[in-house]
Amino acid sequence: MIVGIGTQVLECARVRKLIDRHGEAFLRRVYTDREIGRCNADPRTTEAFAAVWAAKDAVFRALGSPWRRGMDWTDVEIGAGNAVAVAGATADRMTAKGASRVMVTTAFCRAFATATGIALADRAG
Repeated sequence: MIVGIGTQVLECARVRKLIDRHGEAFLRRVYTDREIGRCNADPRTTEAFAAVWAAKDAVFRALGSPWRRGMDWTDVEIGAGNAVAVAGATADRMTAKGASRVMVTTAFCRAFATATGIALADRAG
């Protein structure tokens, strides 16, 4: 059963500017070590970072908290194949929402990255 849906669209150039301006501090604030490694290994590094950030935000929105409300960006990890792992306050929010898992899909081009997250409960009702 679907308990929430969230979508985000980001400009890749905005993400590139943040990386250029704030470097490692920005990356460590938003991304996990594994995400940083995967994005840096992608030949479309900027687009990969933008897609992961969009996916994280889509997860927060699917859980009903577009402003994160105490949840850290690194509470959500987007893995290979868009696998979603949650921890900390985000896991607490997920439990409170009645969701047992969140699925995401991402897409990007040179200019934009988009993601949709769907929070799911194990059973209806």
